[in-house]
Amino acid sequence: MNNILMWGIAVVIILGGGYYWYANSQQDAIMKDEGAMIDDATAASTSEGAMMDDVMSTSSENAMMEGNSGEVMMKESGSYETYAPEKLARADSGNVVLFFRATWCPTCKVLDADIRSHLSEIPLGLTILDIDYDTSTALKQTYGVTYQHTLVQVRSDGSMITKWSGSPTLAALAAEVK
Repeated sequence: MNNILMWGIAVVIILGGGYYWYANSQQDAIMKDEGAMIDDATAASTSEGAMMDDVMSTSSENAMMEGNSGEVMMKESGSYETYAPEKLARADSGNVVLFFRATWCPTCKVLDADIRSHLSEIPLGLTILDIDYDTSTALKQTYGVTYQHTLVQVRSDGSMITKWSGSPTLAALAAEVK
């Protein structure tokens, strides 16, 4: 009887250990896949953690043009730019979305990389303003932003139209715009 009990315990330990090893190997594979996605997104980004100085959307067919008065005009699509308060005025003739992102946030990196890789697909009249989540305390308070990867559509006076989180792609972001 004692011998049977010992064999039973040994079988349970072996099966439990095998299950534990299998479950961890599956989790490691998933983590590696997610890490590869984040690494790909980071590589696609022009410079991790650094926001570009002015307009981020530049391509040969979607180039910016300078008008007679020196005013910058977009040719065929919207834009992805570093936040500046005066850019809110673009909401008078289009849509402005504030993207509160952190350089350390994996989902922010994915959306940032997707936007950058689809700059020419930003809908005409849509301006996405990139805001550093970690340094923009006053703006976070203004819009009630409590975590990174928050998007806020605003009017030209800066008042909020709508707020949401978690858009993983440019297409998903554009679908939320009112």
